[in-house]
Amino acid sequence: MEELHNEQLTVKVSEHGAEMTSIVCEQKEYLWQANPDYWKRHAPVLFPIVGRLWNDEYRHNGQTYKMHQHGFARDTDFKLTAKTDNSLTYTLESNDETRKVYPFDFTLQTTYRIEGRKIKVEWKVTNKGNEEMHFQIGAHPAFNYLDYDIDSNCRGYFDFDRNKGLKRTYIKEKGCVDTEAKEELQLDDCGLLPIISHLFDNDAIVLDDSQVHEVTLYDRMKYPSVTVRFDAPVVGLWAPSGDAPFVCIEPWYGRADRAGYDGEFADRDHVEHLAPGASFEGGYEIEIR
Repeated sequence: MEELHNEQLTVKVSEHGAEMTSIVCEQKEYLWQANPDYWKRHAPVLFPIVGRLWNDEYRHNGQTYKMHQHGFARDTDFKLTAKTDNSLTYTLESNDETRKVYPFDFTLQTTYRIEGRKIKVEWKVTNKGNEEMHFQIGAHPAFNYLDYDIDSNCRGYFDFDRNKGLKRTYIKEKGCVDTEAKEELQLDDCGLLPIISHLFDNDAIVLDDSQVHEVTLYDRMKYPSVTVRFDAPVVGLWAPSGDAPFVCIEPWYGRADRAGYDGEFADRDHVEHLAPGASFEGGYEIEIR
């Protein structure tokens, strides 16, 4: 476990999955502490897929491969390859085990950088092979409700950088989406989405097609606690249904398959493509408010 410190923040990161495990500001823990009674993770990196594949399989050049939800990076040990006073960089290289489920040669670097009350998460994916590479990448950070009250139906609120005409895509059969079943989010008079105990009974709220690029979590008194900013085209909002004391704000360069999809991996929705030797750079920012 490595730590980054400045006058405002202490951030901890594990080599396992290059996963952030703690964000402390003013003696308050903002990141979910992975109680397995609810959810056993903190903020995993999702790669080389985001969400589920139809029947947990995909096709590339006529061959079928199996891969479970969100890919293998979150369950793989990275190596710490660079460290400064305000940053940590972790690297994952393709190997014989990854090629069994994902037949591409790649390097994935995840960097955490702190500046004041902000954590900048930077991804760099490089195609080390001789053919075009296809992938998705995303984040799954879980944030504590700082004023959690199990007896209150309201957990807090989401605020977006757009407050009209937001349409969610529904996750339906086998964790895959129905792109025809879109529904407008019902915001309150302040333009906020109330987080009530049954908000996630139908799984994650998926906002795709670059509808928003900033989400702020408010407490029950409508004070902001965390803002997540991103240029990714998709964001997922999720918590276990019911009484979980945390919620996830998940920027994604990718999304689950459409239900029934049986085409090539390269033709999936929201897939990134890299020529041999090329690199992709993306990421997101967390600001503690």
